Amino acid sequence: MDKFLQAAVSEALAGLEQGGIPIGSVLVYDGKIIGRGYNRRIQQGSPTLHGEMDALENAGRLPAKIYRQCTIYTTLSPCSMCSGAILLYGIPKVIVGENRTFMGEEDWLRSRGVDVEVLQEEACISMMENFIRSSPEIWNEDIGE
Repeated sequence: MDKFLQAAVSEALAGLEQGGIPIGSVLVYDGKIIGRGYNRRIQQGSPTLHGEMDALENAGRLPAKIYRQCTIYTTLSPCSMCSGAILLYGIPKVIVGENRTFMGEEDWLRSRGVDVEVLQEEACISMMENFIRSSPEIWNEDIGE
């Protein structure tokens, strides 16, 4: 597995260990992780703190030219909100761990010129399948059914 996707998986597992939803993300610039995060909706009681949003928040304020040279890695296909943030900041590339358990706004991102690569990484698929099976009520309150 790619080292940056592995870092996103590690973030997702950290969230799971805290009783949260196992979705992680890292923001990469010039071959280095500059922001990392995971879904903290449960832990923070937040409707918006998804993995990608947390990684962006943890990267801090950056000049637009930096975002335009970044790649964001996420264990799960990005939802409408996270895709909007990707577009807002002009992040040109998204690496997605998997989209079998949830299909986000990949087509929208592509239509706006974002390079979206989906890896269908088994570790990401099984992590989400296990979570959805064990905690359907938590999954369904947000981006699930």
